Amino acid sequence: MIDIFSIGFVNITLMDLVDIGIITITFYWLYRSLKNTVAIQILFGLVIIVSVSFITEAANLKSVNWILSIIKDIWLIAFVVLFQPELRRLLLKLTRSPIFNLFVRSKISETIDFVIEASIEFSEKHVGALIVFTRTQNVEMTVDTGIALNASVSKELLASIFNTKSPLHDGAVIIDNQMIIAARCVLPLSTVTRYDKKNLGTRHRAGLGLSEQVDTIVLIVSEETGNISIAESGTIDIDIPKDQFPAILRKRLAESTVSYEKANKK
Repeated sequence: MIDIFSIGFVNITLMDLVDIGIITITFYWLYRSLKNTVAIQILFGLVIIVSVSFITEAANLKSVNWILSIIKDIWLIAFVVLFQPELRRLLLKLTRSPIFNLFVRSKISETIDFVIEASIEFSEKHVGALIVFTRTQNVEMTVDTGIALNASVSKELLASIFNTKSPLHDGAVIIDNQMIIAARCVLPLSTVTRYDKKNLGTRHRAGLGLSEQVDTIVLIVSEETGNISIAESGTIDIDIPKDQFPAILRKRLAESTVSYEKANKK
């Protein structure tokens, strides 16, 4: 490898610069992701210990370096144990990034199938449901009103959540890609009480209200009538025929995926 420049007796090559660049970007990303948590203080402490251990190893301080290596191992284990929620959110954030999606194909088609099956079953049994699909905008404020789940979408899980005996059934489920990130979320009610000459219930007003404020697609199943509706961009399609519902939802979400990818490219 050709040396680019030297600092004293240390020769710096192109691969050394690439190595340093990768480490710098990694630590900056970790800092941005954890900066509002207590975990960042522990991470800084670990970085300081690692830095000091390099100095003691270069100075051949064997006893000090041995003690620091033990502390470093214990500190790392403590960091993982104490900050599991932060690390889990960090990994979830990584798996939802556009870079990760270049290597892992989204299972959104399978997710839609689960939602369609569950929604038709809810309609037939007159089980009320509110299901929100995220698009290009952040819905963190809505997520914060509910209970965090971060679980893969399945028909069984949706049925369990919207079971009337479940403590999570009263509210909306938020789906981001193939993950249910929260349940029992409170949605803002629309001021519109009648739409297309039809009275809107609380669920329909909630679904319409969120679609008025945030770029989302909201699926609504009426507990009273069993009708299926979809709210988007401040409009709502009420009482969608069950035979047309799967195709309509797939088309809406396919357009949503294209919009999301275009937004990430800008």
